[in-house]
Amino acid sequence: MSALVLASLAWCAVATGFSAVACVRLSRARAGAAPQPGAVPPVLLLRPVDAPTPRELENLAQSIDYAGPLEQVVVSPYRPRLAPGVRWLPSEPLTPNRKVGHLLYALDVLPVGDRVVLSVDADVAVTGALVEGLAVPVAAGPPEHRGLPVGPRDGASRAMAGLLRYTHHSFRALDAMSAGAKAVCGKALGLSPVAVESLRRLADHIGEDLELAKRLHAQGLVLSSAPAVVPLDAEVLWAAPLSRFTRWMQVLASHRPALYPTVPLLFTPTLPLAVLAAALGSPVLAGSVVGLVAVRTLLALRLAGLHAPVADAGRAYAVTDWLLGEALLLAAFLRSLWRQGTVTWRGQTYVLRPGGRMIRVAPELSGGPG
Repeated sequence: MSALVLASLAWCAVATGFSAVACVRLSRARAGAAPQPGAVPPVLLLRPVDAPTPRELENLAQSIDYAGPLEQVVVSPYRPRLAPGVRWLPSEPLTPNRKVGHLLYALDVLPVGDRVVLSVDADVAVTGALVEGLAVPVAAGPPEHRGLPVGPRDGASRAMAGLLRYTHHSFRALDAMSAGAKAVCGKALGLSPVAVESLRRLADHIGEDLELAKRLHAQGLVLSSAPAVVPLDAEVLWAAPLSRFTRWMQVLASHRPALYPTVPLLFTPTLPLAVLAAALGSPVLAGSVVGLVAVRTLLALRLAGLHAPVADAGRAYAVTDWLLGEALLLAAFLRSLWRQGTVTWRGQTYVLRPGGRMIRVAPELSGGPG
C-alpha cells in the first residue's frame, strides 16, 4: 500500500471520526430551542442597513409579534420605505466597519434606559420568538446568531442553505464541536452592556462577531440559542455566495489562523477524498470514503431534524444538499488561498491584520478610483 493511500486513509479516518463525534454530541441536543421562561423585557431593536434589497425591504416591513414593549429603528444613510411604527435614524459612519459604526451611533444618540438592545441585519425575518429568545437571556451578556437560510430555489441558494443547515458549518454543529468561544455570526445579536462596551473597540474590525465572541468568552459569557431565519431571494447567482464565503475564509484566516487549515481537512474532505480514491484505485480507500459519506449523511439528517420546527425542507434536501454546501465552501477556501492579506468589502479594499483589524488601502495603490 503506497504512502499516499495510507495518508489518504488517515485523513478519511480523522474526518469520519470528526463527523461521528458531531453526530453523538448533536444527538443530545433538543430540537427547536424555545425561549427561556421569564418576563419579556422592553427592547430596542436596531436594524443597520446601507442599501437594502427588495427582500430586505420586505423583512423590514413585517410586523413583529413580541409581547413586550418594542421600538424598531432602521439605521441607514437614507430612509427606505418602512412599516408603520418603525423609526428611521439617518447615519453615515466613517468607521471601516460601517455596520458597527451604525450601531455605535445609534447607541450614542438613542435613549436606551432599561431596554435590551438587539441588532438584527435586514436580511433576517424578525419574529417575536427571535426577539424573545435574544432579549430574555441577554442579562448574561450573550451575543447570538443561528443563521438559518430558508426557501432555497436554485442550485446556488441550495448550496448556501445546505452549507449552513446540513454540514459542520451550521451553527448548531459548530457549537457542538467548539472547544473555545462559540461560533457567532452577527446577523442577530443580543447586546448586554458588557457586549456594547466590547463592540465599541471593534469599529475597525471585519468579522466583528468572531472577535466579540472571543472577548466575551474570555469573560465567561455564553450564547443563547434562538434561530435567526434568513429568507433567500428568488434567484441567487453563484458569484454571490462564493464571494461571501471567500470573505469568510479570509476573516477566519485573520481571526483564528490555527483553524484555517481545518476547513479542507475536516469541513470539506469528501470531494477531495473521492477524487483521490478514484485516482489511486484503492478499494480500501473507496470503502473508507463510502463510510465517510454515510456518516456525513447521518449528520445532515440529524441537523435537519433539529431545524425542522423552524424550517423543514424535507429529508431529501438534507441527503443531497450537504454535499453542495461542502463543494461551495471548498471552492471558497481554494479561492481565499491566493487572496490572503487583503479583503474587498463594501466596495473598499483593506489590508487585514491579526484579529481582523482593517486598514484601508489607498485608492491609488489598490487600482481603484481616486
